[in-house]
Amino acid sequence: EMSSSFGCTEGGAYAVLFTVLVSFTFLAFVAFGLIPVPESFLKRYFVPTKSDGKSPDSVEDFFLSARESANTFSIAMSFFASGMGAWVLYGTTEMGATVDLSWLGVIGYSMASACPAVIIAFIGPIIKERSGEQAFGTTDFAKTRYGRIMQLVVAGLSVFYMFIFIVAELTSISNIYGLLIGKDTTLENTKSYTTGIAISVCAFTMFYSAVAGVPASIVTDKVQGVMMIALVILLTVAVTADPANHISPSEFADVSNITTDGLMAAVTLFIAVASAEMFNQGNWQRVWAAKDVQTMRRGFFLGSFMVFLLMMFFGIMGIIAVANDPESYANYSKLAYLAFFDLIQPLGAGWNYLVLILVTALCASSVDTLQNGIISVFSHDILSIPRCTKKVTSIPRVGDVSYGRVSTRTLLLVIQIPAIYMAAERRDVLSLFLVADLVCATSVLPVFFGLITEPKLNGLIQPPTELGSLLGCVCGVFCVVVNGLILDFDKAVNPYTGEVYEEGIFSYFWLTNGSICALCGSKTMVTFIITPCVGGLGCILFSNLDHAIRGEAAKEMLFKKFFKSLEKYGQLSEEDYSERKVVSGNRFSGVDTGKNGHAAMGVDKGGDMDI
Repeated sequence: EMSSSFGCTEGGAYAVLFTVLVSFTFLAFVAFGLIPVPESFLKRYFVPTKSDGKSPDSVEDFFLSARESANTFSIAMSFFASGMGAWVLYGTTEMGATVDLSWLGVIGYSMASACPAVIIAFIGPIIKERSGEQAFGTTDFAKTRYGRIMQLVVAGLSVFYMFIFIVAELTSISNIYGLLIGKDTTLENTKSYTTGIAISVCAFTMFYSAVAGVPASIVTDKVQGVMMIALVILLTVAVTADPANHISPSEFADVSNITTDGLMAAVTLFIAVASAEMFNQGNWQRVWAAKDVQTMRRGFFLGSFMVFLLMMFFGIMGIIAVANDPESYANYSKLAYLAFFDLIQPLGAGWNYLVLILVTALCASSVDTLQNGIISVFSHDILSIPRCTKKVTSIPRVGDVSYGRVSTRTLLLVIQIPAIYMAAERRDVLSLFLVADLVCATSVLPVFFGLITEPKLNGLIQPPTELGSLLGCVCGVFCVVVNGLILDFDKAVNPYTGEVYEEGIFSYFWLTNGSICALCGSKTMVTFIITPCVGGLGCILFSNLDHAIRGEAAKEMLFKKFFKSLEKYGQLSEEDYSERKVVSGNRFSGVDTGKNGHAAMGVDKGGDMDI
């Protein structure tokens, strides 16, 4: 079997992939208690328990939330590992290797990636308190604070963002495996290979997530996080020690600049990443998984710091790469987003297999968290339906398997199929993220302005209503559309391949503004500044009008009676449900009467109609 210029063979790459994924599956089974571990440090490290040492109030709830079980180290490693997917080998590396962006691009991307954890550390306890101890994420906050309509909005945005994140992860790991074994991932005949890598990752992470849930995801994140730190340290030593990568201080200074383009990219990234990550339910699950508020805050702060350092590492690697061969990057014979791989190419095959281990750990840690995050969107409502908590079957060691668990895993499987299909299309990863970021930016302020519950500025700002928040989200979308119309933008086209992404009024969401990178330029920066502002102002304006017109009724959820009737129907017990089916059937047949001679359609003894 022939090896690539990186020294990796196809068989060797498959061996790494399946060894790492099987190892994580084994860890997940240990975490869930499927594989016994003797009483020792290992059990305390690998088997999560509630903070009070007691068994969880509900096995199903603990499976879906790991509620009050994670310490500071677990929260930190979980945020670090799950947030830093395989895409990081492209992200800040491209910033560093693009001379026009350089330091500010690298620092901006690093700070933007670390920022969401800091925001969550501050507002997480408030969100948790207002959502309830038995909630799972910000979808429950939206329901409690606003109502069902806004819950659906947040659910839609969350699933959309996490879906795009999964697509980006599968695309990244597939392309990296293809690159390191010498396959040209731009050719059609390599699609079967890259798709096979994506399917393998999805299949393993879905399998162990379906069996072991959120507790296993947090445990595997800890191991993946430690692996990532160790491998990055080893790679740093290897890359910088290789004579082929040695550069002089003057060569480094020539390509490491402070530029206006870098500043604009930093501003764009800060707003874009912060907006999108507020809808990443994998992050919010850790708020409820933490043993207490202090643990949660320390964990997120530590995780944020580690994310910043890792992003800076890859950014500096990009600067070193371009300093080593500036001419090749200037004439595009070498591409900025592949700069890290240019540095590791001279290393031996063993080092490049270590990179594959790192990439697999990065990808798996993100994908399993995102899969559980998607499930959390529906978890609270599912557990509130008695029929969904009933047992379908019982599996040795796994225990009872409920209808709820089966239905959520089936839904997740359905979502994974188009994710794999889109990953097979091998779209630009940064472009995918940028679309999701802008969609989330339209609604981030209308949703989180829900933290305002009292009038501010002498009544000038009223607490947002559900109608006001919903119209604020619409204003955000309208802002992007108007931006596109002003710029006479009616078609999104890949500037490198000429592929048409979309045509029409929504095409501006792709932000193909023709700048030096997907997230660069003043047009993109201005769009990301004004979009959340317009959404937030719209929320405040329409909420004030709502209070003025509807008065106290504005505080109520929209379509309250309709949704309450649905909730009441969903919360019927199995016995109640059976009775209702019988009564419903008799309404159509018209033959049943109660034992007192009253019609079964609901006339009580007093003769009143019971509807």
